[in-house]
Amino acid sequence: MAVHNASIAETLRRVADLLEIEGANPFRVRAYRRAALTVEDLPQSAANMVAEGKTLVGLPGIGKDLAGKITEIIETGRLKTLAEIEARTPTTLAALTTVPGLGPKRVHQLNEALGIETFKDLERAAKAHKIRKLKGFSTKTEEKILAEIKASQKRELRFKIATAEDFADTLCTYLKADPNIGHVVVAGSYRRRKETVGDLDILVTCAKGQAGVNRFIEYDEVAKIVVKGSTRATVILRSGIQVDLRVVPEKSYGAALHYFTGSKAHNIAIRKMGQARGLKINEYGIFRDSKRIGGKTEEEIFAAVKLPYIDPELREDHGEIQAALAGELPKLITLKDIRGDLHIHTNASDGKSTLREMVEAAKARGYAYVAITDHSKHATVARGLDARRLGRQLDEIDRLSKDVRGIRILKSAEVDILADGKLDLSNKMLEQLDIVVAAVHYKFELDAKNQTERILRAMDNRYMSILAHPTGRLLGERPPYPLDIERVIEGAKERGVAIELNSHPARLDLDDVHCRLCKEMGVKMVISTDAHSTFGLDTIRFGVGQARRAWLEPKDVLNTRTWAKLKKALSR
Repeated sequence: MAVHNASIAETLRRVADLLEIEGANPFRVRAYRRAALTVEDLPQSAANMVAEGKTLVGLPGIGKDLAGKITEIIETGRLKTLAEIEARTPTTLAALTTVPGLGPKRVHQLNEALGIETFKDLERAAKAHKIRKLKGFSTKTEEKILAEIKASQKRELRFKIATAEDFADTLCTYLKADPNIGHVVVAGSYRRRKETVGDLDILVTCAKGQAGVNRFIEYDEVAKIVVKGSTRATVILRSGIQVDLRVVPEKSYGAALHYFTGSKAHNIAIRKMGQARGLKINEYGIFRDSKRIGGKTEEEIFAAVKLPYIDPELREDHGEIQAALAGELPKLITLKDIRGDLHIHTNASDGKSTLREMVEAAKARGYAYVAITDHSKHATVARGLDARRLGRQLDEIDRLSKDVRGIRILKSAEVDILADGKLDLSNKMLEQLDIVVAAVHYKFELDAKNQTERILRAMDNRYMSILAHPTGRLLGERPPYPLDIERVIEGAKERGVAIELNSHPARLDLDDVHCRLCKEMGVKMVISTDAHSTFGLDTIRFGVGQARRAWLEPKDVLNTRTWAKLKKALSR
C-alpha cells in the first residue's frame, strides 16, 4: 500500500501539534514541523526512496531519529510515537488547530481553562461567552471562532492541487501497469489546473470496460466503493479523495476527454455551436443524425465547430471561445519559458538548504539567474537578516559567483512591509541589491483601506521591485487579508512595481482572476516559488499552471526574459 508524502507530512504535523498542545520542548516541536515541510517539498516519493535503499538522513532537517520515524510510517502505515501521544492527549484537540486563530498554544489554554476537547465544546463555550473572559482572548476573537465553526460546517472538502497530484500520479501509475489499459488521464478541474480540486475524474481507454473497472476498484488505497458498473466506478480513497473512473473505447477518447475535462459552461457552449451546425456532440463522439463522424481526438471536437484547439486551462467559458473565433487565443506560458526564480530562501533565514545548494539546484534546472531573498530583520520567527548579516551574505554571493559559473546569482531580500508602509531595511542597504522583493508578513487584521495604503506607501519606495504573495492567503488555512487588490494592481502599474504569482501550492497568490487583470492592465508579473529548500524549486509548475489559467503568455512574465531585459524592466 502506497504511503504518500502528504500523508507522512500530515502525521509529522499531528505529532508536532499534539506535542505543542502538551507544552513540549519547542525545539522538538519545531523539528517535527521542519521534517514535515521537507517531506512535503520532496520532488519524489519518500516511500520510493526508502524502497530503492536511498537514505533520508541528511535531507534538510532530517537526522537519524526522524529518518527512522519516516521509514516507520512508510513501512507500517503508522507511527508509534503518535499513538503514544494520542493515548494521553485527546486527538480531537489537534483538529481544533484548524480553526483560524487557534494555534496549539491557544488550544492548550482552552483545554486547561475550560476543558474544551471538541468542536462542540468550543462552540458551546463561545455561545456561553466563556472564551472572551480568558487572558489573550476577546469578544472579537470569540465571535470569529463562532463564525469559523459555522463556515466550516458548510465548507466543501477540497484538496490543494499538489496534494491531489500526489494521489493522482500513484493511481495513474497503477492503472497504466495493466496491459489491457491504454490511455490514462486525469480530467476535470485537475486538468484545468484549478488551485484546489474536490475530486478526481480519471478517464481510461480499455477494450473490455469491466476489466478496467475491476483493476480500478482493486487499488489498495480504496477505502470505499460507492458505485460499480461495467464502464464506470466511483470510490473514496483512504485520504478522503473521491475518484470517478470512466472507461471508454478509443474511438470516443477525444470526445470523452473534452466532456469530462469541462468546465460545464464551456461544454454547453461547444454543444450549442455543434447544434447550430446540425451536429450532436457528447461524451461518445460527434454525430450527424445517427452517424458518427468523429470524436477520437479533442482536436476533432474543436474542428467540428470551426475552432482551433483550446488549452484545458482556458476552458471556463470566460471568453476563450470568442477569442478562438477571432484568432486571438493566447500562446500560453510553459515551464520551458521560465529563465530564473526570483524568490528563494536559504538557511541564512528560515530555509533548509545552503546558499550553494540552492544556487546549484537552480543551475541544474537550466536557469540563467536566481535571486536570493532571505527574510529581513523584522521577521524574527524566520531569523530575518539585519543589515550586518545581509552584508555578509552579499559578500558570500560575490565569492560563490566566482566559483559557480553559468548562472547569475542576484542579490536580493524579502523585505518586510512594516505597518506604516516603510520597508524593513534602509535605502542605503536596499540600493546594494539587484532586486527588492517586499511583502506583508504581519498585521493582517488591518482594514482594507489601511492595508491597501500600507502597501501603496511601500511601493512609493523607488527601490521596491516586486510585491510578493500580494493577498497573504494560505489555501484552506488563512483567507486573504482585507485589501483593495484592484487598487494595489493600479498602484503597481503607476509605480512600475512587478507583482508576484507565488507558486507555493498553499499560496498560489495571486489567484487566476487577478493575474488576468494584471495582464489586461499591462502590469508586470513574475512567477516565483518562495522555495525554502532545493526541492521547493520544483513547485514552479504550479505557478505556471495558475498563470496559464490566467491567460498569461511569456511576454506577460518578466522572468521569461534575459537578465539584461529583466533588469531594464524592473528599473524604476
